[in-house]
Amino acid sequence: MTSLIVRVDLGDGERIGPGKILLLQMISEHGSISAAGRAMGLPYRHAWELVEQLNATFQEPVVARQTGGRKGGGASLTPFGLALLEQLVGLRDDAERLAAARLERIDAALQRGAAAQAQPKARKQGRGSAAGK
Repeated sequence: MTSLIVRVDLGDGERIGPGKILLLQMISEHGSISAAGRAMGLPYRHAWELVEQLNATFQEPVVARQTGGRKGGGASLTPFGLALLEQLVGLRDDAERLAAARLERIDAALQRGAAAQAQPKARKQGRGSAAGK
């Protein structure tokens, strides 16, 4: 199935795409960076580094961590983090809704299955090829 991937480029090489959006959703759901990472199949360290990137990117923190306690620490989205997640999910949903009909037409035009595999791939003609000289 043809799909659209929404990524927001924030400048200075920073971006938020499907992975970070899902991580924020999982932190909100599980109340923990490690549990969110496990739910996504991410090592804790990688999940923690993504949270650190998000918190360093914005003027306000996106995720608040609580340390220690009888049940260990935890994490939650800050009010800013909740508002950011709402905007990101809304943007993604709006883009997917607007693109749905066009994606269906693209999907319908794709070669599928054995017929597609039997088709020879066209060779790219670029610099250094006889055709490109």
